[in-house]
Amino acid sequence: MQRVKREDSVRILSGKDAGRTGRVLAVYPKADRVLVEGINQVTRHERVRQSRRGSREGGITKVEAPLHLSNVMPIDPSCGQPTRVGTRIVGDRRVRYCRKCDSEF
Repeated sequence: MQRVKREDSVRILSGKDAGRTGRVLAVYPKADRVLVEGINQVTRHERVRQSRRGSREGGITKVEAPLHLSNVMPIDPSCGQPTRVGTRIVGDRRVRYCRKCDSEF
């Protein structure tokens, strides 16, 4: 089970955006990477091309780049603190829980 899922709130631990928080847009488990909204923005140069409506698109845009999973820590919704995540089996399913306050999320 993954410790970070889509729509989770995470805090950035290292890099140029250290200390900031954001919402997870996508998780890439095979590459151990996560895409966070508004974090790790890089400049992308796009070629000017013609759209179907006839307008010309292109230029320099800012897009989010994936971060390594070890550089983010999930924020527990109940206590609002960044926490390590544990897993336990409840009934017939596995759930994540906060290692600080022992609440499930």
